[in-house]
Amino acid sequence: MAHKAERGLFELRQGRALYVTDPGSSALVVAVEGLTDERLEQLHEIGPDLCVVVTHHRGHAIGLVNGGPARHLSIKLEPDATPAAIHRIATGTRPPRNIETRPTTNTEAAGLALARAGQLIPAVVSVTPDTMRVARLLEWLGDGTLLDVTRCEIEAVLATPGVEVTHVAETTVPLEEAESARFVFFRERNGFVQHVAILVGEREQWPDPVPVRLHSACLTGDVFGSLRCDCGEQLQGSLRHFAGQGGGVLVYLAQEGRGIGLGNKLRAYALQQNGLDTVDADGVLGFGADERRYDAAVCILEHLGVQRVQLLTNNPDKVRALERAGISVVDRRALHGKLTPHNFPYVHAKVHRSGHWLMDMIDQGIAGD
Repeated sequence: MAHKAERGLFELRQGRALYVTDPGSSALVVAVEGLTDERLEQLHEIGPDLCVVVTHHRGHAIGLVNGGPARHLSIKLEPDATPAAIHRIATGTRPPRNIETRPTTNTEAAGLALARAGQLIPAVVSVTPDTMRVARLLEWLGDGTLLDVTRCEIEAVLATPGVEVTHVAETTVPLEEAESARFVFFRERNGFVQHVAILVGEREQWPDPVPVRLHSACLTGDVFGSLRCDCGEQLQGSLRHFAGQGGGVLVYLAQEGRGIGLGNKLRAYALQQNGLDTVDADGVLGFGADERRYDAAVCILEHLGVQRVQLLTNNPDKVRALERAGISVVDRRALHGKLTPHNFPYVHAKVHRSGHWLMDMIDQGIAGD
């Protein structure tokens, strides 16, 4: 019953505890983001030994994991640990002192995955119910104070293969760069995420291959013209290209901050101001170098009947994702913005940490130099 896991995600987002079960183990979990003294007291009522559960990305970033298999970690908390101290353990740039760690249980990992899917800080506080305190737990489950959900229900709702999108609505929206534009709105079947395809020109007159841009949402760059990235320039440049070529498709994906969400993206920006690059900042927060997926983009292009594309991208992952799905990338076109002192570290990291094809942009030098 996937809907229970969806309700569980809502509980975590609201700062409430969630009881996750699995044959042989169980855990009461609360998201670290928004953690309060009240919630910590609730956990202590169920068991004495609390842990903060973090991703293997977080463990690597602060030196708690060195090589080996990718395993999440449970870090034992002191009995008097405060919400602020726990937040520092989950997101600080320095490893906590004198700590005990162990691999996570299946139920802890499931709770962590749900928080991560909700674009919260990927860390939860967990407690395994003490056998002497089960009555209290059963009381909360009985009166609706707690929602229980199984590990299998969480895994089912978060399964990434076979993402499906539903066509919801469409209408004409003339744009400055492309007056003949039509917006088509899609929603993923699990209800968590929604995307937009912007169709430029008449479908019957689209070139072959069809010019296509997969563009991950960037509120700061697309809307406000942030100088820390070149996203807004890429967005406008792709629309101009479509208009000049007689048509094209821009798939606007709800994957802010390479999939970590706007709140975490701003947290990563703060870490970058202290000297970390974009990849390391995401790792400190518990995320991988790039959390994006392109299953939904593939579904949207298939819905539109697009099978052969000229892909506007500097990102090899996008090329691979479409080709693996059977969409032919006949041509790739680079898409560059201006290099500035503000976005140089970001562009440099994309080239040297993520393998993006942006050396031409770096070679052109910083604008105004």
